[in-house]
Amino acid sequence: MKAGGVMEIQCAVNDELKTLHAFPMERLLDVLREELQLTGTKEGCGEGECGACSVFIDGQLVNSCLVPVAQVEGASIKTIEGIAGADQLHSVQQAFIDYGGAQCGICTPGMVMAAVDLLERNPNPTEAEIRTGLAGNLCRCTGYMKIFESVVRACKKA
Repeated sequence: MKAGGVMEIQCAVNDELKTLHAFPMERLLDVLREELQLTGTKEGCGEGECGACSVFIDGQLVNSCLVPVAQVEGASIKTIEGIAGADQLHSVQQAFIDYGGAQCGICTPGMVMAAVDLLERNPNPTEAEIRTGLAGNLCRCTGYMKIFESVVRACKKA
């Protein structure tokens, strides 16, 4: 630990090794957005209820607003910025663009992360499984139909 309580945290973020400098109880969400300038991860509620801040930690989908940065020592973190390939968007990202799943943009990163998580676990989900897979994510500006349709289309393309 450095002076003032700041600690160095080593982890991989989007497949790049990083050394973070933060207070141990600082939220991972804030460190990603402020220190690493990875602003794709959004804060919706700050309470772990909306899913807008979803990231993968060691392959598990989590709400980064609930994770103290000290917990990611040695972990592998993937944010929305790390979902796309080198030269093309992930099929879920492309489907959100093509079918209007991206509305105002606050919930979109979390919705995409939840859909990617679902499709990695189940490449051919039923409609009920898609609804369950997205259930931890809230959207305040739509009736979810375009988001749902985007995920259905991404499944068909994958």
